[in-house]
Amino acid sequence: MKRIAFLLITLLFSTQVLLAQDKILGNWLSEEKDGRIEIYKTGDKYSGKLIWGKDLVEADGKTPRKDRTDTKNSDPKLRSRPLLGLVLLTNFTYRDGEWSGGKIYDPKSGKTYSCTMKLKGEKLEIRGYVGISMFGRTTVWTRG
Repeated sequence: MKRIAFLLITLLFSTQVLLAQDKILGNWLSEEKDGRIEIYKTGDKYSGKLIWGKDLVEADGKTPRKDRTDTKNSDPKLRSRPLLGLVLLTNFTYRDGEWSGGKIYDPKSGKTYSCTMKLKGEKLEIRGYVGISMFGRTTVWTRG
């Protein structure tokens, strides 16, 4: 009987942890409200791609504009790739209430930063930095 109780408690705890870490999944609107990012999971890693952006689609709201490409990228070979569908968040893992170990790409500057993410209610605090987190910048995304 103790063994069954232990297994049930372990299962319940594991389920709670899994549910907590997956709360980040879904669509998020950037702080400036000019981009929507879909956060998804592959294996145990979390990533995010740009699924909508102001001026990234034609008047029909669906067709990507061919002139909206990754022009600021430091790699000339990547400058012609479309911004729509571009993966901006890569390689995050969940631990102790935080998604960390990942990178965030800023297409406005063409730079990639180390990054951590924390969920605060229905808001996602994203901190990009170079070197140590203390020397970074935080932006807040909302569900959308």
